[in-house]
Amino acid sequence: MSNRVDINNLLSEMRSLKAQTQAFQKPQALNDISKANQPDKVNPGREVPGFGEVMAQAVNKVNDVQQSANAMAEAYQRGEPNVDITDVMVASQKASVSFEAAVQVRNKLVEAYRDIMNMPI
Repeated sequence: MSNRVDINNLLSEMRSLKAQTQAFQKPQALNDISKANQPDKVNPGREVPGFGEVMAQAVNKVNDVQQSANAMAEAYQRGEPNVDITDVMVASQKASVSFEAAVQVRNKLVEAYRDIMNMPI
């Protein structure tokens, strides 16, 4: 049953991320030619978070996953009966994967920054 809860949590997080990424897509109203010709009638959408805010949320989420995995491992080491080794290992792997993903994103950002800085003017 614990795996089912994890799957549901993962699905809800994926839906949340999808909703956040859809904020960056072209609004449906802009696809309509008649509305595209009237820029003064464009309806402002909801507030879109900035890049720094999204990155801060991602780093905080990675930190939360790592802290949760550490807390679960410590609870297992203390011998708490409600903590199973499989749950500890799954949480540890989730923390590892999330950290590796964050490192890869950081590496790509640094690479893009270097490419931009090396562009001729």
